[in-house]
Amino acid sequence: MAGIASEESAVRRSFEGISSGQRCQSGETLVEWRSSEQLENGTPSTSPPYWDTDDDEYGGPKPSELYGKYTWKIDKFSQINKRELRSNAFEVGGYKWYILIYPQGCDVCNHLSLFLCVANHDKLLPGWSHFAQFTIAVVNKDPKKSKYSDTLHRFWKKEHDWGWKKFMELSKVLDGFIDADTLIIKAQVQVIRERADRPFRCLDCQYRRELVRVYLTNVEQICRRFVEERRTKLGKFIEDKARWSSFCTFWLGIDQNSRGRMSREKTEAILRVVVKHFFIEKEVTSTLVMDSLYSGLKALEGQTKNKMGRGQLLDVEELPVPIVCIDKDMFVLVDDVLLLLERAAIEPLPPKDDKGPQNRTKDGNSGEDFNKDTIERDEIRLTELGRRTIEIFVLAHIFSKIEVAYQEAVALKRQEELIREEAAWLAESEQKGRRGVAEKEKKSKKKQLGMLGALLHYPVESYSGLMKCLEEFLLFNCG
Repeated sequence: MAGIASEESAVRRSFEGISSGQRCQSGETLVEWRSSEQLENGTPSTSPPYWDTDDDEYGGPKPSELYGKYTWKIDKFSQINKRELRSNAFEVGGYKWYILIYPQGCDVCNHLSLFLCVANHDKLLPGWSHFAQFTIAVVNKDPKKSKYSDTLHRFWKKEHDWGWKKFMELSKVLDGFIDADTLIIKAQVQVIRERADRPFRCLDCQYRRELVRVYLTNVEQICRRFVEERRTKLGKFIEDKARWSSFCTFWLGIDQNSRGRMSREKTEAILRVVVKHFFIEKEVTSTLVMDSLYSGLKALEGQTKNKMGRGQLLDVEELPVPIVCIDKDMFVLVDDVLLLLERAAIEPLPPKDDKGPQNRTKDGNSGEDFNKDTIERDEIRLTELGRRTIEIFVLAHIFSKIEVAYQEAVALKRQEELIREEAAWLAESEQKGRRGVAEKEKKSKKKQLGMLGALLHYPVESYSGLMKCLEEFLLFNCG
């Protein structure tokens, strides 16, 4: 869905084509029909440790306190001749909202348009901003056919309404959506308090479970894509035998204390980058990715402290041996970086879940039965995937710093080689110069001796002839 109704992205009602975010899949694939009954009743938690926790050691309201529902019953729907209708205002997360519908479409024909709006937006203080994920549904007499769409949006002065111009065709509204001439619209609103310094819990537990059923595959794809990209990069580095051998020589040549210092990094420094990388404000799946990373980080902390038995998280599969641990405010590699890089490059991820977006109920069973069979499995997958993603992120981050040091060492070594080569060339040039001077002197002396010998044998017939011969000798030797 990614903010998508069956045919069009979520938009502000006054502007066509402003998307609520990047589409994870096509609108047709992501149309989801979910059970209103299941949504109302929920089921007891069977989640892995840390998945259901809303604990925030830094204070502030919990997601469950920032979540709310609203039901709007529109009587005598067939008799409505107004262009637009507004629901009563309702409060969620400390803010007031209302639903706005256009029975005959907003700037479109033959469609029902639906929007969530901030109430009294013109009376709010300058610079106000509400960040929320919300779901709007038109309820069908058959709960499994109720029409749902989700989106994520930051509401502010110029974008105080957001929704779908083509939520559904009017012809389909008559197909079970109107009961006794009453149309029922339901909204779920989750106000989000985002953080920049670490993965944060975004969603109320029950709302999150509903969205997991729709977007599990998309969240897996996002995390898997990141992990696979980093693994591929490491694999190529290791496959380059000359470069890998050079890196190993560099690393093993460093003293143990320096290696220990280079194998750790402050948690805040890395987690800030994690949030920046994965929390995309216009992407509806970002909240589930954050929840997955939050649970994965908590699982990693619990695993480090040995406060959680492995059987509590995975019933059948054993947790892989960790790559990193947390020591106070530091991420620390649990083994030598060479071994961890080789391991990370070949260690497989859990099998993919290729089922795609799922219905809220399973054929022939109630929604409650379906949840008992699937919720725990899905949430275990996301917790483990979040933990694995953070581990690979930490390893890649630390390795990137080590690689910089390695490249600097290679550059320094090359510079030293160039200096030695230049010094050798200068020495050779100087030696050649000295040999040239010596050779020239040798030739000069040889010529002098030749002229002196000629002088001694020169026939001197007069004193003037002798003087002339001496003058020539002196001119040759003294210039």
